[in-house]
Amino acid sequence: MPDLEGVKIAKDYHVDIPFANTKSFYVKGANNLDWGMKRHLANIFSPVSGNTVMFAFDHGYFMGSTAGLERLDLVVPNLSDYVDVLMGTRGALRACVPPDIRKGIALRVSSGSSMLNDDLSHEVLAVDIQDAIRMNADCMAVQVFIGADGQLASIDNLSRCINAGLSYSIPTMGVVAVGKDMERTDSYFKLATRIIAEMGVNIIKTYYCDNFEEVVAACPVPIVVAGGKKLPEQEALQMAYLSIQHGANGVDMGRNIFQSYHATAMAAAIGKIVHEKFTDKQAYEFYLDTINEKK
Repeated sequence: MPDLEGVKIAKDYHVDIPFANTKSFYVKGANNLDWGMKRHLANIFSPVSGNTVMFAFDHGYFMGSTAGLERLDLVVPNLSDYVDVLMGTRGALRACVPPDIRKGIALRVSSGSSMLNDDLSHEVLAVDIQDAIRMNADCMAVQVFIGADGQLASIDNLSRCINAGLSYSIPTMGVVAVGKDMERTDSYFKLATRIIAEMGVNIIKTYYCDNFEEVVAACPVPIVVAGGKKLPEQEALQMAYLSIQHGANGVDMGRNIFQSYHATAMAAAIGKIVHEKFTDKQAYEFYLDTINEKK
């Protein structure tokens, strides 16, 4: 183990210099992957913008029926035209999403305690690689708890998922979980995202924070920002804008889309920021205009 004594404290993240290893493929950190991996990543990240809008509806795996997601069979197909990737469990995807919806699939493969348990950090790998292949998943999503009681087990889950994915050219997305005792600081996210990236994931889902551009610069794979709790639409669009401006390659919005009273307009406005370089103010005006057109 490296000696922690005498380590240089000051760090230079060179935030003004783009990631270097992208000469043969546009997705960050994927230059040396095989064709199958790149094909899946191309289903996730737009070849034009290099970014993605994910729609997360996997909340039920620990929360049960969530407000806004009571009827997945109605909600998900209605929103699919406005997003690039559907992130859900195999049960929800098989039961509620028509297979002719041609969107990227981020398959939730870890599972564990319900919201009735005080500690959610003890998860297991609930889906094997054969079923991920049957689901035609473009990536497998694994929750990772850095600094929590279940850290070692979740890193073991992640490692086994990465190893299986490499065998069959399916990318892995590490989802940074922030426990109730952990602060959402840039120092924490720099630690968590770097650990997960060095384990071998191809995508990281995490939260926006102060000094986010340093978090991105220090991470050698694409970061997709989680939407988190429901915010007022204008604030959620601002978070999406700041995330992209500071280096994220997309957002994964769940509650900030499906709990909006105008969910399709919200999803479309997020897409304008992620793919068309709209500012948050322009996107909010687009959101309002879209609502007024429907009246």
